[in-house]
Amino acid sequence: MAWTRPRSGPKGLRHTGYYRDPAGRTRSAGTFPDQRRALAAAIRAEGKVAEGIWFDRTAGRISFADYVETVWWPSLHLEITTLAGYRSYLDKHFLPYFGCMPMGDILPSHIQAWVTAALDAGLAPLSVVKYHVLLHGIFKQAARDRVIAHNPAADTRLPKVVKRPRRILTPEEFRTILSHLPDRWLPLVLTDIEAGLRWGELVALRPRHIDWQQRTITVTETIVEVSRKHSPTGERLIVKPYPKDNEPRTITVTDDLLAVLAGRIQEYGLGRNDYLFPSVDQRGDHPVSKDTFRNRVWTPAVKAAGLGFGVRMHDLRHAHASWLLAGGADLGSVMERLGHRQITTTQNYLHALPDADRTALDAFTKIRQRSTGSRQEWP
Repeated sequence: MAWTRPRSGPKGLRHTGYYRDPAGRTRSAGTFPDQRRALAAAIRAEGKVAEGIWFDRTAGRISFADYVETVWWPSLHLEITTLAGYRSYLDKHFLPYFGCMPMGDILPSHIQAWVTAALDAGLAPLSVVKYHVLLHGIFKQAARDRVIAHNPAADTRLPKVVKRPRRILTPEEFRTILSHLPDRWLPLVLTDIEAGLRWGELVALRPRHIDWQQRTITVTETIVEVSRKHSPTGERLIVKPYPKDNEPRTITVTDDLLAVLAGRIQEYGLGRNDYLFPSVDQRGDHPVSKDTFRNRVWTPAVKAAGLGFGVRMHDLRHAHASWLLAGGADLGSVMERLGHRQITTTQNYLHALPDADRTALDAFTKIRQRSTGSRQEWP
């Protein structure tokens, strides 16, 4: 119940309105010349508490940096790589810009100004949109904590992101790259194109993950790579006992690939728990890192192939999915093989190959000819 108290001062008798906040603490609604206005202010504040829209105006004086470091960051429970990415965004983009500003003083215009400054500095529109998601999340929690009344990032005008057409590697182009790879790394690349694994899943493979009788590879682990600065253990390569989708999956492979992997195990004397693709020093207890492989092996081979466009190792996973679908595999099977959580992700590969539209037209033509019994055109 709201109430008032009289106060004597240099301006004579005045009245202060009081109410209780959500925690039961007594709060002032302001001091006024008469009791009526003081009580009305206290009742309004009490109504905001009842409606759940009250917030502590004094709490908004905490700086953006202090709120992020003492409240928001400790509340996160995310994967190591996600945390490392967030830390990088904060240190590079947000703390330098908003760090000293009180949370309650940050307006939508300040968020819009950051977007403009980031674009002017050369940050790609897709990156600006991605980073804004993080910023929006910080202020959303602050609003829930009643540190601020509204989320200033809620209605930001973001740049348009133009989706680039996906260029899928063809089997012929893949064979060209293979011809420029050192023999040592052929098993790794052949495993990736046939199993469609993510990099961390690929380099985490060990002989014990292969079932020679069933001709399968089971993905049960992944390796994440982070900078030592952001690593909770101080190590760059961290083994995680489950893949990205949090569920192990079993993938059937060909006898040809099994023969390649058997040869590798024998050549390097790998034990059951050694890594199939150890680092350049050939020790089976240390997997090759993504940067090392990309810089020393993959990029030189792609350049030597002279395809005229860039190809990442991750593009082999895209090629795997597109080749499966182009060959007639159903969406559900491809989804399970890749470990996708949503079938809409798998659908992105349905028409990704350069000749997919021609293949679709040929199929249409066959059906049309079957119905007419000739190659007659439409009337």
